[in-house]
Amino acid sequence: MRTATARHIPLWVWSLSAVAVLVTVTLGVSIGAVNIAPLTVWSEISKQVFGGSANLSAAESTIIWQLRLPRVLLALVVGAMLASAGCAYQGTFRNPLADPYLLGVSAGAGLGATIAIFYSSGQVKFLLPIAAFIGALSAVFLTYSLGRSAISGRSSTALVLAGVAVASLLTAVQTLLQQQNTDKIREVYAWVLGRLSTSGWNDLLIITPYVAICILVLLRYRRVLDVFAVGDEEAQTMGLPVGRARGAIIVAASLGTAAAVSVTGLIGFVGIIVPHILRLIVGNSYRILLPLSVVYGGIFLVLADIFARTVLAPQEISIGVVTALLGAPFFLFVLGSSKNGSVT
Repeated sequence: MRTATARHIPLWVWSLSAVAVLVTVTLGVSIGAVNIAPLTVWSEISKQVFGGSANLSAAESTIIWQLRLPRVLLALVVGAMLASAGCAYQGTFRNPLADPYLLGVSAGAGLGATIAIFYSSGQVKFLLPIAAFIGALSAVFLTYSLGRSAISGRSSTALVLAGVAVASLLTAVQTLLQQQNTDKIREVYAWVLGRLSTSGWNDLLIITPYVAICILVLLRYRRVLDVFAVGDEEAQTMGLPVGRARGAIIVAASLGTAAAVSVTGLIGFVGIIVPHILRLIVGNSYRILLPLSVVYGGIFLVLADIFARTVLAPQEISIGVVTALLGAPFFLFVLGSSKNGSVT
């Protein structure tokens, strides 16, 4: 694939990706505490969509439609957003270690969730996603305001440093609140570790419009990310409005990430793992890398979720723990590779 083309993704790659998505969704819906045969799963789906009959009990039908299918689709959407955001950040900042939490998104979402859990008076299930979303967006806005000189196209260093400072400040505030409300600290950590558990379609319906719009914006700028690779001054001489383009990419990636983490909690490293694995296969062109990150980010998170809910069954591991166990060693690998100049 690396030598196939630098301008577009071959049809066979899209076909293979579509098959991979279908297989992954099938596995996600089939595997669990109660295993359901893949053919039975698709028979039930076909019955609901096209009409027909499937030999399923009411309990199995509920498992498919109210538990597993919405959970699997939520993982697809969140994984697609986190991977594409990480890919976009890496291209925008020309930094192979950038990920969706670079601008304080995780710290802002964590603080918002903490406030909702401590002070929501029994309405935490309803208010937590809203509070996390507001907290994440507030953190991005604060970071953007403090580092806005970086958006002028001269350097991205100020924005990165502003993100580190904002994240540290918000994390300190969150820690202070936890020390004053130790009776509910377990709920906070359960959210911070990330989870994909859902009891229906509400979470998916809430975030999908935000994620879809943000991913479309990022895809619109995928060629611009290739231009960023040559440097800001060279990009400006080519007629590219560097500041406006960088700002649009950052806002779209951050807004989509905020929407994703507002319902799933903090799931890290997806934005590093997926783009870099794809980069080793297809090369560095964002015209190819970004669309494939959307597809395989979703696939990766579904597979990670299958592992999280089956490896210690009937117990379930937090999805954030699984991605961290995979991502931390991978992060060190990328760090070492970037020092050697082999990862860009």
